[in-house]
Amino acid sequence: MFEWLGQNWWALWLTVFLVFAAVEMLTLDLFFIMLGGGALAAVVADFAGADFWLQIVAFCVVSLLMIAFVRPVTLKHLHKGPAEQRTNIDRLIGETALVMEPVTATGGRVKIGGDIWSARSDSGVLAEGQRVVVAAIEGATAVVAPQSESAVQ
Repeated sequence: MFEWLGQNWWALWLTVFLVFAAVEMLTLDLFFIMLGGGALAAVVADFAGADFWLQIVAFCVVSLLMIAFVRPVTLKHLHKGPAEQRTNIDRLIGETALVMEPVTATGGRVKIGGDIWSARSDSGVLAEGQRVVVAAIEGATAVVAPQSESAVQ
């Protein structure tokens, strides 16, 4: 078995790639798949006839380059997207809300969509019936700000 493996390093590198791919599916961090790319580079090096030490160098160099250059660009594109793709509470940021109870720096209530939220204001007291904009969500509290005059229609 070990004699066969010594002549067929591609099988080891392919196994390493599959392990990294499986771990990536569990973590979704885009780190282990970059290491998997290095393992695939080592497979290519083996098929090209490179010695084992050169395969290790190919693995290390390609993995480091992918982690340094490909991963940041990929993460930036994954986390960027139009407002329609935002989910959960991120979708509420920027939405218009109606003040149900006066909102101060310590508390109050607003209606966002069809739900009543506890709220607080960073810009003074907001009167009941006033339209506001959700600036952030902190836990179960909406941080709201007065709606600008240009946004009121």
